[in-house]
Amino acid sequence: MLKTTLLSSLLAFSFLFQGCSSDKKNEDANALLAKNEIVLTATTNKQYVLKKVNDGFTLENSHAKILILDIFATWCPPCQAEASHLASLQKKYKNEIKVIGVSIEDNIPNTKLEAFKTKYSANYTLVNSSENRRLVDDIAKKLKIGNNFGIPLLVLYKDGKLLKYYQGAVEEEFIESDIKRALGI
Repeated sequence: MLKTTLLSSLLAFSFLFQGCSSDKKNEDANALLAKNEIVLTATTNKQYVLKKVNDGFTLENSHAKILILDIFATWCPPCQAEASHLASLQKKYKNEIKVIGVSIEDNIPNTKLEAFKTKYSANYTLVNSSENRRLVDDIAKKLKIGNNFGIPLLVLYKDGKLLKYYQGAVEEEFIESDIKRALGI
């Protein structure tokens, strides 16, 4: 009787710990997945999934060869000036590049971003997400530029690899030159 009770208890404990370790593995897998993906929400409520690869990012379900992340603030004059240049490049290379404007302003209303888009002709995707800060911090860490970097910060990726980054306002011709070089044009 004692052997049966002991055996039953051991069996019950092994199932309990088996279940816990399985749950732990699932939690670890979900955490890893979350760590390797950043979901950004555009002002239109469309979601964009950035995947971390090759120490950079790719955009899930995108055929664009180059991902351009524009880290900006609506109150920043160089950011305002650069917006129309990025929109021009997005239009010119619409099948080859994807420009995503990432606001560094916490809790900014979408209406303010839409007003920025209209006033400065920022006709590309603007994201206003709780994940913006995580993305920006990750980029700053990888670029080794610290937390107090200058904006706009423009970061270009191809196939998840960093092509180039610019701090501060940049002329459209310089950005286009790097795009052409990356595309082999």
